[in-house]
Amino acid sequence: MIRIVLAEDQTMLRDALHALLTLEGDIEIVGHARDGAEALALVETLSPDILITDIEMPNMTGIDVAEKLRTANRPTRVMVVTTFGRAGYLKRALDAGVRGYFLKDAPVSQLADAVRKVAAGGRAIAPELAEATWDALPDPLNDRERAMLRLAETGKTNKEIAEALALSPGTVRNYFSEAVQKLGARNRVEAGRIARSNGWL
Repeated sequence: MIRIVLAEDQTMLRDALHALLTLEGDIEIVGHARDGAEALALVETLSPDILITDIEMPNMTGIDVAEKLRTANRPTRVMVVTTFGRAGYLKRALDAGVRGYFLKDAPVSQLADAVRKVAAGGRAIAPELAEATWDALPDPLNDRERAMLRLAETGKTNKEIAEALALSPGTVRNYFSEAVQKLGARNRVEAGRIARSNGWL
């Protein structure tokens, strides 16, 4: 049996994936996670063969989880199932060690075949996305700038961002200035929009 943990913050989608994948005779869902931190904890506890995760989730993105598992040399392989088909997301996912990448509207038979391929040590990327990595622009942001732009998207002020990240307001301003300059933006709102549209957040 291929043992899987599902990480998806939308309950209906998570339950649907569970129901569809368990129809396959060789796949077993051993755990559910509602956010990135929970996914990481479940993988460490259950050691599944595969973690199937969304990208955008509370507390930690699926790409962040994949990066942490790669850094820790965990044997669990990571597959992303998401709505984000942009080249930037795919490239960041592959750089983080993700072994499979599919969109949520993929047929379940295609996803099940991908699970088997990844479990056997291979890679599986949705055919319509595979060529996109060649067109992906390099991600100019560092992790700190990315975290700050995500917080800015939620409407937080510089002071609130400084408190959330344990930085001084002046340091936050400097990071935003760097990010704005790297992205050729006029301000942090436009910087966030550019980063998001390229799949860098």
